[in-house]
Amino acid sequence: MKRPLAFGSVLLAVGFGLASAYVGASSLDGELWGIPTGVEIGGVTFGMLGSKVLGAVAIVFAGYGLYLLAKRALDDRTPSKRRQHDVRNVLRLGFGVATVVALLGVATEQWVGVLFSLGVVGFAVTFALQQPLFSLIGWLYIMVKRPYQVGDRVAIEGSKGDVAEVDFLVTTLWEINGELVSSNQPSGRIITLPNSVVLSSHVKNYTREEFPFVWNELSIQVAYETDLAYAQDLLREEADDYLGDEMAARIARYRERLSETPVELEVQDRPSVNVVQEESWVEFRLRYLVHPRRGQRVRNELYRRILVAFNEAPERVKFPVSRNR
Repeated sequence: MKRPLAFGSVLLAVGFGLASAYVGASSLDGELWGIPTGVEIGGVTFGMLGSKVLGAVAIVFAGYGLYLLAKRALDDRTPSKRRQHDVRNVLRLGFGVATVVALLGVATEQWVGVLFSLGVVGFAVTFALQQPLFSLIGWLYIMVKRPYQVGDRVAIEGSKGDVAEVDFLVTTLWEINGELVSSNQPSGRIITLPNSVVLSSHVKNYTREEFPFVWNELSIQVAYETDLAYAQDLLREEADDYLGDEMAARIARYRERLSETPVELEVQDRPSVNVVQEESWVEFRLRYLVHPRRGQRVRNELYRRILVAFNEAPERVKFPVSRNR
């Protein structure tokens, strides 16, 4: 929102607040919209009723204007769109609750009673709206523990996608894979999950901000007549030529993260090849590090490079009999 809208709302709040005070002060011997303010309506003078209405309007404009100013100030200090999304939700909740409490206080003029009533109502709502309440608790858990945030690629309860929005009650995903497509491609469908699922389900985060990379494997089958050492070296060379330096930089970052934990792992900083013996062929599994959103693109390019290299040495690399060159 533009800053003039925020200042305009605050100025309107001040104007309505002054009008409310003026009408309240003259509620016995004045006029409001041509009606004597001393006239009683339901046991309340017309002046006092008008004062409360004007005060309520002032509170609404003040809450909205202050929310916009606070959001703008924090957005300027928070360049990350993910953080801005979270800040917006927290401010909406905080200013929304404060505005409701202020409106009830103005309407009843019993601030302590309002807070007590809200406590009683909240206790009753706990039983009547358990699922929405659990979802709200789930949202608080997401904000504090950060199992995922906007922009992450996650898998939750059989659904996989990119987090588009985390609201108070639901998380919205842009689906990948699913029933329509494969290979981590977007399907175009939107998935809505209640936030309460994070309290009872496994959450797989593929692009966590601290280390947004995953290990992938690419499988190639060759015949037993293949020069296995030569083929294995060729796989490593092609992968290292395409990913080596980039992967080494990522592994250095990964090792820094590991050093902060008690976990001890031996991690290779270049692509590696594992060999698996099958009944009719030997399977090479090329292991490398990649960003999840580039997984299919990298896999396609590696396949192309490896097949070209293998076909340049037909006397040393043989494919299974069931495969045609």
